[in-house]
Amino acid sequence: MFISTLAFACMNSTVKYLSEVSPFQIVFFRSASSLFFTFGFLLKNKIPIIGKNNKLLILRGLVGVTSMTLFFMSIKYLSVGTAVSLRYIAPIFAAIFAVILLKERIKPVQWGFFLMAFIGVVILKGFDSDLDSYGLFLVLLAAVFSGLVYIIISKIGKSEHPVVVVNYFMIIATIVGGVLSINNWVNPVGVEWLLLFLLGVFGYFGQVYMTKAFQIASTNQVAPLKYIEVIFTVLFGLFIFNEVYTLWSILGIVLIIGGLILNVLYKARYNS
Repeated sequence: MFISTLAFACMNSTVKYLSEVSPFQIVFFRSASSLFFTFGFLLKNKIPIIGKNNKLLILRGLVGVTSMTLFFMSIKYLSVGTAVSLRYIAPIFAAIFAVILLKERIKPVQWGFFLMAFIGVVILKGFDSDLDSYGLFLVLLAAVFSGLVYIIISKIGKSEHPVVVVNYFMIIATIVGGVLSINNWVNPVGVEWLLLFLLGVFGYFGQVYMTKAFQIASTNQVAPLKYIEVIFTVLFGLFIFNEVYTLWSILGIVLIIGGLILNVLYKARYNS
């Protein structure tokens, strides 16, 4: 999980560095370069690429690319650590969708943890005068779609191989990103070409090592560690992009991540 979070933090920081490049191009290159790995894995292990739940797989891809595009757009307007923290409130929206669509029940104490995270968002917006309102809107909308992705994956369940699900996502994201890039193309310069291709490498290894972590250790041990990504990303923001985090923004981030970690720990303990 440590390697996974570092890989994702590198991807987030690369997106921040490429802020002058169209977000649709970033989606295209991030997805297209990942296809090399996903197709290679499926072909090597003779796993059917088409899958069985085609409608759900396509829907997951469309919702996923919407979330990813909105998140990449938000990084242009927000400090990268703040953007990542706000995206992580997706489980709150996933819980709401689960109640409405799947008729699941959420324990009152979990709503308390979600309220704690939401207060963190309010503090970020209300007390951090440097927080861009448009960027906040984009990343919250990205979190809503990300929460919906959780529900769709839950519906798919174990009927599909994880790499088949990811492969559908990458194919759809490549097509959508490629089409939307046509009228928004910004020609990359020099090292930007390499960084665009590295996005897929970082994203793929982030996914692979996260999956490995969940396979070899219990969820309550591993799940809270994924929020290390925020720490790595904030550090990259500080030392690479000279971003400034006020005491209010740090407090907001701590409340958001703290509330979500408590929810993960509670769910793991309750389910066990």
